[in-house]
Parts: sequence; C-alpha cells; structure tokens
Amino acid sequence: MKLIIGNKNYSSWSLRAWLAARAGGFAFEEIRIPLFLPGSREHILSHSPSGKVPCLIDRGLAVWDSLAICEYLAEQAPQLWPADPAARAVARAVSAEMHSGFQNLRQRMGMNIRKDYAGHGRSAEVDADIARITAIWNDCRARFGADGPYLFGRFSVADAMYAPVCFRFKTYGIAPEGAAGAYLATMLAHPDMRAWQAGALAETEAIPGEDLYG
Repeated sequence: MKLIIGNKNYSSWSLRAWLAARAGGFAFEEIRIPLFLPGSREHILSHSPSGKVPCLIDRGLAVWDSLAICEYLAEQAPQLWPADPAARAVARAVSAEMHSGFQNLRQRMGMNIRKDYAGHGRSAEVDADIARITAIWNDCRARFGADGPYLFGRFSVADAMYAPVCFRFKTYGIAPEGAAGAYLATMLAHPDMRAWQAGALAETEAIPGEDLYG
C-alpha cells in the first residue's frame, strides 16, 4: 500500500488520509511530492488519475479524494467509524460537511503549520465557520464522546477530517472554550498529529501563494 501526499505544511487533504491510514493500523509507503514545483503535476499524475493528492495505491488500485480513501480504509478497518449506527450516521454527516463546506475558513485561514498568524484571517464569514465547527465539536463530544476524548469517543474518520482545522486554529490563535477547547488540545497532542507537525517543520519548500500573511 502506498499513499501519495503533498507538503505536510500545507496539504490538509493529505493529512486527513494519512491520519486515517495510521489510525486503521495500515502499513503503507509514504510518497511525498512537493506541490507547485516544476514537474510536480507530472509526478502526481504518474500515481493519481485526478492529478491531485492524496491518492492511495493498494494492490494496483488507485483511490483518490480524502473521504473516498477514508471510506476505502474503513471497509478493511471498520473501527474507523463508530460502531453505533446513530453515532456512525452523525460521524459521516459531520465528515461530509467538513469535506464540502467551510469555504471562508479554507480561503482565509489556509493550513500552514510553520507560521504564527494569530489575529489574521478573521471576518464575519470566517467567524460563522468557526462557530459552526465549535458547535459540531461540542455536540459530538456531549452526545457521543463518553468512551474516549475524541468526537465519537474513539478516534475515527471524523477526527481525521477535522484534524487540519485543529492546526489552523493553532496557527491563527483560535481558542474555543469548554469541550471544544479540550478536544482541540487532545487532537494537537495526538502522537500522529505531532509526527505530522514534525514533518512539516522539517520541510524546506515554501509556496508563496499559501503563505497568506507573510
């Protein structure tokens, strides 16, 4: 099994698939292709039909798109979704909402682990996204979090989907209160999140268009 990813500092979609693969206990080869360099797209296309990362290669099968990769992995590691049907339905719903939504947050608060952009990127629209994410975290923790410190107790695809938001909140100085704040701290302390962060800090490539505030 191989997982094609982009820069760890910037590629939020790569992080999601990588965390799911780690949480599922899969042994995989990580192939990191720095983005927006000469030859980057051609290199990615040699693995990924979409020309984008991440892409999972398993026994000759290519699976692209983070959520599709997570679903593929969960078919082999069912523990990646909550066991309870109601919790699993909500986990899928909030994961899909993350996959398709929060465009204002994405545009004004891109994932950039190496930077400290506290105080930057705020707008009424971004604040609405932050409020919705915080509400999701609080609701999931209250309704489904009795068996552990993650959104649905045990670490799941839902946590992988919201992991880049945790790095964004750290970079931009967003500090939720209550259960959401405790969840943020738990996620940032997760060993795999720390490992990804260490990889991001060790990278030397910079993408000027992604360094939004200097």
